[in-house]
This record gives sequence, structure tokens and C-alpha cells, in this order.
Amino acid sequence: MIHVVAMITAHPGQRARILEAFQQNVPAVRAEAGCIEYGATVDAEGMPASPGSVGADTFVVVEKWASLAALQAHAVAPHMKAYASRVKEFTAARVIHVLEPVAAA
Repeated sequence: MIHVVAMITAHPGQRARILEAFQQNVPAVRAEAGCIEYGATVDAEGMPASPGSVGADTFVVVEKWASLAALQAHAVAPHMKAYASRVKEFTAARVIHVLEPVAAA
């Protein structure tokens, strides 16, 4: 299994615009072969800001994929290219961590 943690930072005040496009794309992503989990997260309401807070302009996408091949197919899917095009002008930065579980000892 492959885990992905993607931190998406919008230009100031544009996070809602990116999240709207993201949510419209979610059904297509979840229908992809090998998609186990795919969703956006933000700082929990009511929690005080801390060094670990992502802030008002950032959201974190938490993903799980059955294999690296499934993730690679996702990255080049037509709906992902269309999504990237729709949000490009509102996106300030993207940091994507591709991870795998540690084997049990």
C-alpha cells in the first residue's frame, strides 16, 4: 500500500476556490482502480494555532493507494490534468510526500 500526504497552499484567500474544484474531482478519483482513500483535511476547528498548524491558506490531502502503479496512473489521469489546470492560478505551492508502511518486525 502507498500513502500520500499532499500539502496544497493557495495564494492568500484562495483556498476555498481550490477546495471547491478538489471536491468536484473527488468522485472521479475515488472511482480509479486502486484508490483506497482520498480526501481533503484542514486544521481542526477550536484548536489553538501551533507550529504544526497548516493555516488558513493550506489544506492537506490524505490518500491511500493499493500500489505505486495505481498512484502513477492517478497522476496522469485526464481528470487530474483538468483539475490541475483549473487550480493552477490559485495555487502557491504543493508538497507531496509519497510513503509506504514500515514492515512489521
